[in-house]
Amino acid sequence: MSSSSASAKPDLPTGISPCCLTGFRWSGTPQGTVLPSELPGTTNAVYKTGTNPKVAILLIHNLFGWTFPNVRLLADHYAAEANATVFVPDFFDGFVVPPELLIEERWAEIDLKKFAKENARGVREPEIFAFAKALKTAEGGGFEKVGAVGYCYGGWAVFRLAAAEHESENGKKLVDAVAAGHPTYLTKEDIKGVSRNVPVQVLAPEFDPQYTAVLKLQTFVTLQKLGVPFEYLHFPGVHHACFIRGDEKKEGEREAMVRGKNATVAFFKQWLHRN
Repeated sequence: MSSSSASAKPDLPTGISPCCLTGFRWSGTPQGTVLPSELPGTTNAVYKTGTNPKVAILLIHNLFGWTFPNVRLLADHYAAEANATVFVPDFFDGFVVPPELLIEERWAEIDLKKFAKENARGVREPEIFAFAKALKTAEGGGFEKVGAVGYCYGGWAVFRLAAAEHESENGKKLVDAVAAGHPTYLTKEDIKGVSRNVPVQVLAPEFDPQYTAVLKLQTFVTLQKLGVPFEYLHFPGVHHACFIRGDEKKEGEREAMVRGKNATVAFFKQWLHRN
């Protein structure tokens, strides 16, 4: 990115990286279905893809939003390659940034401060929990296994879904495995709260102002101490947002996106398809 374009950007709310605000439309056409709502107890519109009645994956999007083609194409890949029904709910209550604004760097036309206020953790956490819970209920999805994957904004959310506080006395979990790519808003408390019974995967770019070196080390050390089965994958030379953006014009980014997708597919195949 040129220095001239960088200087034209507005001040960004805390927790939003400029790297989130550039994108590339990954080639292909999403194959899933858009529904106004899907599960009892939830009101979120949702993109749904895949047909497995026993295994579900909840994909929690980033600032690009639930309509961004790359997000839905990733969902299609997870559905086909990890043999799951994948749900991408709208967790921003209709707020969608048109891709052209991101790609063309038309920053003044995006109300980022409003986004940060209306989609704060405390605002969205209850409905994210509710959607995950509904996937396992007989009245809702009735899925035997549920995984969750989140990128950037969705990264903190999947750690919270994996929290020990959700486990019942009989060991029933809210989700069975989680994967986080370049998480934003993640805290040390989120990492400490993970259940030892929920496997975790982390996809970590080398350059990430949101998922800092301190948080990376905290993740690695804390999950070991907790006895959590986890995978930590380091992606050298790439930046925050690479796993969603996949910009072929940025060196190594498209390869990182594909490598990240493949790793997450393998992770969910391992943990969601076992007795």
